[in-house]
Amino acid sequence: QVQLVESGGGSVQDGGSLKLSCAASGPIVSHMGWFRQAPGKEREGVAALYIGGGSVNYADSVRGRFTASFDNAKREVHLLLTSLKPEDTGMYYCAAYIEWSTGRPPSLEEGKYKYWGQGTQVTVSS
Repeated sequence: QVQLVESGGGSVQDGGSLKLSCAASGPIVSHMGWFRQAPGKEREGVAALYIGGGSVNYADSVRGRFTASFDNAKREVHLLLTSLKPEDTGMYYCAAYIEWSTGRPPSLEEGKYKYWGQGTQVTVSS
């Protein structure tokens, strides 16, 4: 069973930065992603990585501000959040799915992901 554990959330001011981490254990996965859910809103994908090839896909709302990366030695995926805005506030979830060598971009669709972490809170104050 794949297990995902997030860490690194916290509270920052508008314009600040945070780094989230997600440690994976169990069977090897091909794709890992980050999602977020603000109060009263649906969960949305913000970044997705293809572990096998290194490609990364970002939501338009975070492109240029968030950077996703994978540490293969530690089996950890990281999300560096910079230039944070109050609208970035929410619970951030790490997720994973297995789909090798399709050539498709890493998915930002929630339904694609089978494995989920418990989430870590990010709060940005103005």
